[in-house]
This record gives sequence, C-alpha cells and structure tokens, in this order.
Amino acid sequence: QVQLEESGGGSVLAGGSLRLSCAVSGHIDSRPCMAWFLQAPGKEREGVALIDSDDYKPYTDSVKGRFTISKDNAKKTLYLLMNSLKPEDTAIYYCATRNGACLWREARYSYWGQRTQVTVSS
Repeated sequence: QVQLEESGGGSVLAGGSLRLSCAVSGHIDSRPCMAWFLQAPGKEREGVALIDSDDYKPYTDSVKGRFTISKDNAKKTLYLLMNSLKPEDTAIYYCATRNGACLWREARYSYWGQRTQVTVSS
C-alpha cells in the first residue's frame, strides 16, 4: 500500500519561503507522476506543480518563477520549494501520485498525502 506523508507547512510573512516535503512509502509505479495540489478557502482543489519520471515539470501560471518542484528518487521524497510567497498562496497543500503520465485532473490521482497548511500573512 502506498502512503504519502507531508511535512513543512506553517505560517510565514509575505515574501518569505517554505519548503514542503512528501515522503512516499510502499511500492509505486516505476514511472510515476508526482504532484502538488492546493485547496484555498472556499475553492476547489487545483494543481500547482507536476513532475514525471523524465523530470518534466509543468506549473500552474500563478506560481511560475516562484515555486520549484523536485524529487529525490533515492529518498522517495517529493519537494515543493515556495519562494516569494503571497497571501493568496494561503491554502491546504496536498501531495499526490499516480501511475503513468502527469495530468492536472485531481480525480486521476490514486494516492494522496494527509494535507499540510500553508498560511501567508501580509
């Protein structure tokens, strides 16, 4: 069984940085897609950044140039480095993984982390 455990959320002032981590345990596909999603208050969950086995890394427009997704295959850990944080980045963040190609649709992801809160104040 695949389990994802997130860490690294917290509260920060606007302009600050945070790094989220997502440790993966259990057997996953040899060529998985790993992803970060967020859910802002009163809104639906949406994709933030994806990374596939070839290191293709698309980002949603609102975070381009500020967020960086990466992974350490040896440690089976996914990261999201968030720089220049804005109050509108405040949300619950989730990591997720699926077998196969990266997709933006959350319904296509089989495994999810438990969530981590990011709060950015002005």
